[in-house]
Amino acid sequence: MAGATSAVAVLGAGSWGTALAALIARHGHSTVLWGRDAAVVEAIDSRHENPRYLPGIALPDGLRATTDLAAAVRGADLVLVVVPSHAFTETLRALAPLRPAHAGVAWAAKGFEPGSGRFLHEVAGELLGPGVPLAVVTGPSFAKEVALGLPTALTVQGEDTAFVQQVADVLHGPEFRAYTGSDMRGAELGGAMKNVLAVATGAADGMELGLNARTGLITRGLNEMLRLNAAIGGRAETLMGLAGLGDLVLTCTGDLSRNRRLGLALGRGQTLDDAVREIGQVVESVQTANEVMRLADRHGLELPIASNVRDVLHGVITPAEGLQRLLAREQKAEYPPDMFGTGGR
Repeated sequence: MAGATSAVAVLGAGSWGTALAALIARHGHSTVLWGRDAAVVEAIDSRHENPRYLPGIALPDGLRATTDLAAAVRGADLVLVVVPSHAFTETLRALAPLRPAHAGVAWAAKGFEPGSGRFLHEVAGELLGPGVPLAVVTGPSFAKEVALGLPTALTVQGEDTAFVQQVADVLHGPEFRAYTGSDMRGAELGGAMKNVLAVATGAADGMELGLNARTGLITRGLNEMLRLNAAIGGRAETLMGLAGLGDLVLTCTGDLSRNRRLGLALGRGQTLDDAVREIGQVVESVQTANEVMRLADRHGLELPIASNVRDVLHGVITPAEGLQRLLAREQKAEYPPDMFGTGGR
């Protein structure tokens, strides 16, 4: 592990927040995990287990947990926010007056602010004010595997180089590689949009369309990500790395993905409400599909896979009808001539 030890507050005691807090605590940092569910927090603090989200996985003895937000962030050198995107604004609003003056804020949430469609770094910048170091933690990672200590690689992206390195240092360890970069916009787009595309590949697998179809959807989905990323000013290389291609492949093919499992259920004929109820946790793609298409419309982009996913999630069409829409599209060049030029259209 590089760098000195830090005091870290992790906000959000779901599966991902718990896994990252456990990872940081195992690296020797003073780590406090904040959550709203008193029963879950008590189990983490006293029995060293999160029975709701990571049952049966032992958490480090040094990890502390609390329902008191002020106590969690008091004395923290950095704050890592790991809540669903729909709770991000509320959490940062509560954090803002409590944050120690020297502590930067990073997040491992994926999605947009519901309703406004803003990127999370835009929300954080507004609520925390200028001068607060910000970073996003993203990439191909299932919480269960991180909690079990299996090898994982992620990326930390932000404009403040020193803070990005600080966040990477607390995450980096023997089984966990943390890379760094400075493209928050591209990294956040990749982390959000891959959830939408995972519904498409899950639905195709639920309909038993075969591996060719799955791979075609992943590849053409990446094309949609790259075109939207170019339009918003993100860097292409960001989406060809962990934040884009890596996360896309994992989420589209790994059955630990809630978004893939949602697609599988829909492809097999289940209703959206039944599928979400069966999964039992937040499924980010339901909201994110709306925001991706809002962003695409703003830039005049046609994203057929993402558009069909949105319509399936809203009950406008069935997965079978979405498939027919895609197959009926006219033949075209794989990449537009100015794919990586101005506008990316």
